[in-house]
Amino acid sequence: MKSILLFVFTVYSVIYSDVVYRIPIQGTIDLGLPPYISRELAEAEKNRALAVIFDIDTFGGRVDAATQIKDAILDSDLLTVAFINRRAISAGALISLSCEKIYMTGGASIGAATAVDMSGKKGSEKVISFMREEMASTAEKRNRSTAIARGMVDEELTFTHIVLAGDSIAVDDLEGRKEGKLISMTTQQALKYRIADGTAENMDALLDSLGLSAVSVTESTENWSEAVVRFLTNPVVASLLTTFGFLGILFELQSPGWGIPGFVGLTCLILSLGASYIAKLATMSDFLFIFAGIGFLLLEVLVIPGFGIAGIGGIVLLVYGLYMLLLPDIPVGDEILSQATDGLLIGIIGGAIGLYLLARMMIKTQFWQQLTSPGIQKKEDGYTTTSGWESLTGQTGTAESDLHPSGWVKIENQRVFVVSEGEFLNKGTAVKILSVDGNRVVVRKLNDN
Repeated sequence: MKSILLFVFTVYSVIYSDVVYRIPIQGTIDLGLPPYISRELAEAEKNRALAVIFDIDTFGGRVDAATQIKDAILDSDLLTVAFINRRAISAGALISLSCEKIYMTGGASIGAATAVDMSGKKGSEKVISFMREEMASTAEKRNRSTAIARGMVDEELTFTHIVLAGDSIAVDDLEGRKEGKLISMTTQQALKYRIADGTAENMDALLDSLGLSAVSVTESTENWSEAVVRFLTNPVVASLLTTFGFLGILFELQSPGWGIPGFVGLTCLILSLGASYIAKLATMSDFLFIFAGIGFLLLEVLVIPGFGIAGIGGIVLLVYGLYMLLLPDIPVGDEILSQATDGLLIGIIGGAIGLYLLARMMIKTQFWQQLTSPGIQKKEDGYTTTSGWESLTGQTGTAESDLHPSGWVKIENQRVFVVSEGEFLNKGTAVKILSVDGNRVVVRKLNDN
């Protein structure tokens, strides 16, 4: 008998290490959290951990982020434990229900998982129905009461009994069983109705209850890239990046060639899109719309003279793609669509005002004067702006630099910044001015028909 036990213990030790992972889920649940949770679960599986303990204390957050975390936990082959260290409200309740075991501290609570918007208004029936069945299916997977799970989301549900493992249990002390009340449960209620499996006041007590008191605990932390993604997907930061990205490219349309506004705008969009893709907020279709829009705008800036169908089409595609980024990857109602529209408009208008005020202050600084007035472009050296040169239409000149497709051309002893029709021209090429449209001078190679 001793030999058999020794053999079993040896095999168990080979298969599993004597380590437990502790992953904190505290504060707001945002879209930067799922990649971190997925990475830690994968690492724990690779290291053959005995269990993964989620230390939960949250009032909730984004439903789409919570569903991603829930899916990652359900897909894991490890023992997963939710340690509700004070509260698991809203999205936190969904994450807790996805774990195999739930332990709560004294005075903790779980529930109140109805979906609300950013203003606290209850979501539409479409959104509520989605969240209600997400909670129910997760509870069913872990052999917990689906009625209680639904009651945490929908206050219109009423019931007097629940059935667990063939037992009918009266729910006479649950306030949320009544119509008009959401279910929130204390530690003792969660134990009574088999939502929770036990209580523990701290991590040591929890490990002892799980029979893992002799193991070592690996404390999980975010790496720098995950921290950056969480920062960039913060709603305020994401809105600013999107706004400055859009406005930077839009302002670039008003300038010849490619300059600082376009570079800043493109950088902001890359940061926003990259973080959104990692956080699974952006889909490939969103990227297609946004990059198609940027492509059309670049075509308008660098190749096609004037502002026409390419510029308008680029703006439409870019705005639509940015709008889709603001929508969560879950069923949405009219109120969510309205919020996304308002958020995009407020962001664009607010960003435009902010950039205008910033520009007014920047142009007065010595740094800006040095940046925008380099010696090689002084008037006495032959450089000039394009304003007022409409009379030069039809005249000829010589390229003072390569036109790729923009650059400098010497016309009547003056250097003028121009853009070709799209063809790349070498320095020294003779050109003819086709048109002057505001600050954009369009030229063509002289020997072209």
